[in-house]
Amino acid sequence: MKILIADRTHEVLVTRLREAGFDVRVEPDHDYESLAQAAQGCEGLVVRSKVNIDSKFIDRVPSLRCIGRVGAGMETIDVDYAESHGVRCLNSPEGNRDAVGDHAVGLLLSLLNNIARADAEVRQGLWQREANRGYELGPLTVGIIGFGNMGQSFAKRLSGFGCRVIVYDKYKDLIGFKDIKAVKDLSELQAEADVVSFHVPLTEETRHYLDAEFVAAMAKQFYLVNTARGAVVDTEALVAGLESGKVRGAALDVLEYENMQADGLGNAPEPMQYLMRSPRTVLTPHVAGWTVESKYKLAAVLADKMIEVLK
Repeated sequence: MKILIADRTHEVLVTRLREAGFDVRVEPDHDYESLAQAAQGCEGLVVRSKVNIDSKFIDRVPSLRCIGRVGAGMETIDVDYAESHGVRCLNSPEGNRDAVGDHAVGLLLSLLNNIARADAEVRQGLWQREANRGYELGPLTVGIIGFGNMGQSFAKRLSGFGCRVIVYDKYKDLIGFKDIKAVKDLSELQAEADVVSFHVPLTEETRHYLDAEFVAAMAKQFYLVNTARGAVVDTEALVAGLESGKVRGAALDVLEYENMQADGLGNAPEPMQYLMRSPRTVLTPHVAGWTVESKYKLAAVLADKMIEVLK
């Protein structure tokens, strides 16, 4: 069987697939059209997020039996259409859930203790202790929205801080999870949370999940953490919340305007420029799941899943 890997990933993916007897080609620089041509005759395809695998693509490659994504997000693949045509769609969130959990905790602690701001000030020769007095995590209630691999990893790490954790996930049975309060209605989380952390995939349902209405429904001033997808948060609504004080601070590993580097920072929309200027934000470049260890684990997990399906 032939497998085309159109992604730059750890070599363990290629090694394991070849050891399992597959004919593997690695061609990471395709665009949509060239990838559709290169995939002809392949039973397996591993893609990156820069090419949308839509229904037309799937129709053009009738040999496909499996599409793999090295990572968690599947928003660039028409999973429903593929599965309905006998094409299994696989991802590997188990490979970077530990990394995302670690990073989410780091973002939250940095936000609560003004670490990024204080670091920048010290480098400028400023020594502002009182202005950087922080808040402890222990007394806070952390609300987690989405309790899959990433949400569970974050909750596991929070358990050592003594904080209260409440979880909302409308698609998951939350019976049996210890040390968390599972709520059946989002309004319960909004009534109690001091911190909101998103761990949901990007779908039409979750796009702009945090909007002006969501912010208004929060009973308390709150901190926001987002390591999911940038478009889960409506940036304009977030900025309005920061300006009003309803959002006390935001720690974002993902941004709605992640193409701004290609477009030029000066061309970034005003809401994005506000986030970059604000002393109440902590921003990282979509690296929560981007560790040395996760690079290996993401590829290894996907290899095992593809071998099981295609064998």
